[in-house]
Amino acid sequence: MDWITLFNKTSFLWSPGMAAILTTIAVFLVWLALAPAELIPVIRDRLDSYVVREETLDDIYLSQPFFKRTIVPLFRRLLKFLGSLLPKRNIEKTQQLLIEAGEPGKLSALDFLGLKVLAAILLGGGYLLFFSGASDFSIALRNALLLAIGGYLYPQLWLKQKVRKRKDEILKALPDALDMLTISVEAGLAFESALLKVAAQWDNVLSQEFLRAVTEMRVGTPRNDALKRMADRSGVKELKSFVAVLIQSTQLGMSIAEVLHMQAAEMRIKRRQLAEKKARQASTKMVFPLVFLIFPAMYVVILGPGIPMVVNFFQRLGH
Repeated sequence: MDWITLFNKTSFLWSPGMAAILTTIAVFLVWLALAPAELIPVIRDRLDSYVVREETLDDIYLSQPFFKRTIVPLFRRLLKFLGSLLPKRNIEKTQQLLIEAGEPGKLSALDFLGLKVLAAILLGGGYLLFFSGASDFSIALRNALLLAIGGYLYPQLWLKQKVRKRKDEILKALPDALDMLTISVEAGLAFESALLKVAAQWDNVLSQEFLRAVTEMRVGTPRNDALKRMADRSGVKELKSFVAVLIQSTQLGMSIAEVLHMQAAEMRIKRRQLAEKKARQASTKMVFPLVFLIFPAMYVVILGPGIPMVVNFFQRLGH
């Protein structure tokens, strides 16, 4: 191939059109290197993500609803002030009840004591304010005092009922959860992964406690301490016994799968015994509604139409 043929084949590379294309590309690359980052979509999106992550605390606070920013803190301060007026001898017991109830409303023991005082003030004071003129003042004062006592005692009864309900849910879900833990561990999963498997399978109080325990383990809490905290938060004797056996078996070097298998079998037996106990108590619990609710209604329906005839009969005998 001579030089003339080679020049004819490569003449397009030296043409004005090719020079214009190369110049355009060069200008675009120079602009891309010197252009502000806001003009480039990829870089702009990346910077926006960093801006969102570096959002100030004031921005986060202002983004919340007005009720949550203003009313809730004032209400919490009022509860703390009212709670500080009461004696503190039962504050630890109240705090433990709140923990066993699942920390409703994220209330502290002082907040809960203030809530009891506030309920008493609202019920008693509200009755005096709106209904004191409808009757004698002494009667209104008595009714207001009774309502105030009821308002003070009701939050405690509600909290105990919530604790009892939560314990029943944990106790009911525990045998099935142990069965799934046993299957997962025997299949080769680690104990923490088995807890996550149970938490992903169900959405109940026990699975939430498992997920919280695993979260504590991942942030550096020793496994035994995380399990003890989980048992203390639940307040269920069976779960505490399971955690104690599991910790002891781990310290002795026993197989976790074998321990889980035995504990699951024991929990199933306890659940069956509890069901039999409740079945035996059903007849005793039915006495009150039968005697005071069902039987009187039956007597009214059956004997009611005959009562006028009996009354007329005795009236004729009298004459």
